[in-house]
Amino acid sequence: MSQPVASRPWLFFLLVAIGVFLSTMDSSMVNVALPTIMRSFATTLAQTEWVALIYLLTITVTLLIWGRLSDRIGKGRIYLLGMLVFSAGSVACYLASTLTMLIFCRFVQALGASMMMSSGPAIIKMVFPVHQLGRALGLIGLATSIGLMSGPVISGVLIRFFSWRALFLVTVPVSLTCFGVGWYWLLPATSLSSGSSKKTIFDWPGLLIWTLLITMTVLASTHHGAFSQGMLLTGFLGFCLLIFLFKVVEQKAAEPLLPFVLFRDRHYAIAMICAALSFAVLFMVLILIPFYLDYVLRLPVDRIGLVMMAVPVAVFVVSPLSGWLYDRMGARLLTTTGLTFCCLALIFLCLLDEHSTVIDVAWRMTLLGAGQALFLSPNTASVLTTAHPHHIGITSGMLATARNLGMLVGVTLAGLVFGEVFSLLSGGLDLKDFSSVHTAAFIQSLRISFGLTAAVAMAGALLSGRR
Repeated sequence: MSQPVASRPWLFFLLVAIGVFLSTMDSSMVNVALPTIMRSFATTLAQTEWVALIYLLTITVTLLIWGRLSDRIGKGRIYLLGMLVFSAGSVACYLASTLTMLIFCRFVQALGASMMMSSGPAIIKMVFPVHQLGRALGLIGLATSIGLMSGPVISGVLIRFFSWRALFLVTVPVSLTCFGVGWYWLLPATSLSSGSSKKTIFDWPGLLIWTLLITMTVLASTHHGAFSQGMLLTGFLGFCLLIFLFKVVEQKAAEPLLPFVLFRDRHYAIAMICAALSFAVLFMVLILIPFYLDYVLRLPVDRIGLVMMAVPVAVFVVSPLSGWLYDRMGARLLTTTGLTFCCLALIFLCLLDEHSTVIDVAWRMTLLGAGQALFLSPNTASVLTTAHPHHIGITSGMLATARNLGMLVGVTLAGLVFGEVFSLLSGGLDLKDFSSVHTAAFIQSLRISFGLTAAVAMAGALLSGRR
């Protein structure tokens, strides 16, 4: 660590925290806006959810690339360039005139977010001493919660008084300012602008297979109805073949995209899997609850934003405590308890119906947010503190990949399970055809979806207890 970095870690913390805040605020704003976007373009749920899916898919596929590149050309450079690309993508989303164009612009925006996510935790690890790492990551959780907390409120107000397009301009002034300050003031004075002088060969075959695997899974889940049984069987066999090839390629690669050798460490493997499961649980809820509040409880969009604040408010309160506790008692008890709270929250969410009140929804969401906060900071810190210095960049990228893969799985499962059950119970209808006579079908679909999510949370809790 260079002396300039060591002497002012909180300045670098501020840059990372702002990037986390902007990307999480954008994500939470878009989740709330999905029902409005679906009406605006008169599209189906399967089509509209691609506004969220393409963002998560792009991040999941590219995070490991940026993690590798950050080790070579500098974590600070990758982070700040990501902020610039994110800004450009946001402006493009505002100008999008069709759903297809909006999805493409979200792809560009996601590239920038991926660059920031891959480098942010590694920067925190580089500039903070070990005894302060839990505290710093807890405060990053605080920045995450503020972004998630402000996003729904801002989204509701902007949609009510302007349009969903205005959501994408909110982050631009702040992100451009941070890019300028970081690039011309902080970055040149530190070692974060430079990477390793060691020349490595990038694992392009591994990246191609990884991309195909993730993309095939998402497409099969969202558009399975368009494929015949023969095509689905062929796709499944191809998927299995790709998994086998991916394992062979990664084992032979000099610098593998996904280093399986790290997963020989049981603690490392459990932490990564549980991170994915926790975010799958969270995003299944975040995708479906806005539709419940809109279609069943018939709340105006600004009130939907207020209800959705329950999760980040809980994270805001619990995250600093979680980081503080980790510095004193380690990760196992905290992470297991956190995922157990998530499971309980999902069980309670299964009891919602058309007569539930805003308070009924809010306290359940608060319990879910508290569970996520108890889990996240200790899980992240436990991996970064035990990782070899040579593996910090790829471990940071792996953590972000696990989280975003979980989000991707959550969004995909939410659309798949809810859409299929609702279609079955409503006589073949899509959610865009919803009317009040379909309320019972909606509630039953929601309960089945949340029941499955509770099972995922419990599996994560049981696995976390074995670390």
